[in-house]
Amino acid sequence: MARVPIAEGLFTGPDDDPRLIGSACGACDLVVFPAQTHCPGCGGTTAERLLEPRGSLYTWTTQSFPPVAPPYVGDTDPAAFEPFGVGWVQLSDTLMIESRLTVSDPEQLDFGMPVELVLVPLTVDDDGNEVVSFAFRPAS
Repeated sequence: MARVPIAEGLFTGPDDDPRLIGSACGACDLVVFPAQTHCPGCGGTTAERLLEPRGSLYTWTTQSFPPVAPPYVGDTDPAAFEPFGVGWVQLSDTLMIESRLTVSDPEQLDFGMPVELVLVPLTVDDDGNEVVSFAFRPAS
């Protein structure tokens, strides 16, 4: 079974050292994720930038019921659904992103805790490929 990304251009891989793909503005240095061709701050031209794979957890919640499908592509059967964490991860002084977390138990999460990027299985596509997305887990 091959591993394929949920969408092209979001992250490198799928390998053991994934990086999110953002963009940086050549005029004002604003960094954004996901990558964009023009800066949302000043309209300048951007260049692709691989983002740091580690950050800190700013805040979080637990997704305890199946999201609406589509666009959600995971299991939407309430009996089989497994809750997952969702949080805001601070990657630099100026960049914070929303991401799935590998942990949903509030007892295992703390404000400011170090987290690291990983790829997680999401579903299997019609061709039998494992579709993966990105998430952050507590750093080891």
